[in-house]
Amino acid sequence: MLLRILASRYSLWLLLTLPGAVVLIRYAVGQTFYGEIVHFTGVLATRLLIATLAVTPLRLMFPRARWTAWLVQHRRYLGVATFGYAALHTAVYLARKGPDAIAEAMEPGLLTGWLAFAVFAPLAITSSDSLVRKLGRAWKRLHRLVYLAAAATFAHWLLVAFDIVPGLMHLAVLVALESYRIIRARLSARAGI
Repeated sequence: MLLRILASRYSLWLLLTLPGAVVLIRYAVGQTFYGEIVHFTGVLATRLLIATLAVTPLRLMFPRARWTAWLVQHRRYLGVATFGYAALHTAVYLARKGPDAIAEAMEPGLLTGWLAFAVFAPLAITSSDSLVRKLGRAWKRLHRLVYLAAAATFAHWLLVAFDIVPGLMHLAVLVALESYRIIRARLSARAGI
């Protein structure tokens, strides 16, 4: 019974929302500063993106594991949370920069961030059960744009970071997982599976 409660979507939403609520409260009372909240929300959005994209490779690695089946069922929640933290990241930036955000928008580091956000938005909007059913196969094609969003996200991180090493480490994790997925798919296609 407790396991079912902990595994419910409401518990998952609480778990995914809690870090954002804490950092927003800390920011509102002056315990967290602009640079810290922008960094935190950006990194968390990226980690959630990696987690979302890791679901398929993990399911391929552990096809009989119950936890990977659970991840497949709840992948959309991770994706929507990715957008939520990207939106918070963007909102804090806009609140701080105001009109200067428009002048900075064409700088490569920021332009890639705007591109990632523009791709994430329709993916998040179309993630409800009703739109998944309504769009059918088109939903899957649309959601393949997540790879473009991921590329833009990492370009953004690497172009605006003071230290690119953490960004490269996160990128390496994603590249390893996606390489496994691609290699596995090609081997399966050759074997006729």
